[in-house]
Amino acid sequence: MDLSPNALAAALAGGYLLGSMPFGMILTRLAGQGDIRNIGSGNIGATNVLRTGNKWLALLTLILDGGKGAGAALLAEYLAPGAGLFAGGAAFIGHIYPVWLKFRGGKGVATFLGTLLALSWPVGIACCLTWFVTALVFRISSLSALVAALLSPIYAYYVSGTGLATLSCVLCLLIFLRHKDNIKRLLQGTEPRIGKKS
Repeated sequence: MDLSPNALAAALAGGYLLGSMPFGMILTRLAGQGDIRNIGSGNIGATNVLRTGNKWLALLTLILDGGKGAGAALLAEYLAPGAGLFAGGAAFIGHIYPVWLKFRGGKGVATFLGTLLALSWPVGIACCLTWFVTALVFRISSLSALVAALLSPIYAYYVSGTGLATLSCVLCLLIFLRHKDNIKRLLQGTEPRIGKKS
């Protein structure tokens, strides 16, 4: 279904604003952990929140960050069929470049997975399982994210077609760009493992 310019603009703006909510930073401050940007990698996502030692806080951050992408995609799709792809993509952009934090946000993995789960649950499940299996074997969050992102366009193409596959390609590229420092450390063998505080 063709989207009107107003519907497209609303999906993009609404998705971006929802995605830009920095739940990791908000939760850690409310929990008395200080500014998450001064801990570990300085990232506002769940993996860095885990470095505070609070597993429940990290889990809540993961759920809320994933919920941003899922919520934006589902609401937009309900209000204007076809808008979910745009809203989900915008939520991802909002997470990694939030206006509230001078466009310095997270790496987008949870929001990426939430978006895929909302737009095509089999694709989302496949990516989540890919992340989990890679993490189980290597115990490195960034590697798990990169492998899941890299395979997401393939999953999307065969399950949902070119629309979601195209979005997955764009998000995969951005995830790799946001993980450039992690990739360097992976190549050097110095990337920290899951649960390590620094």
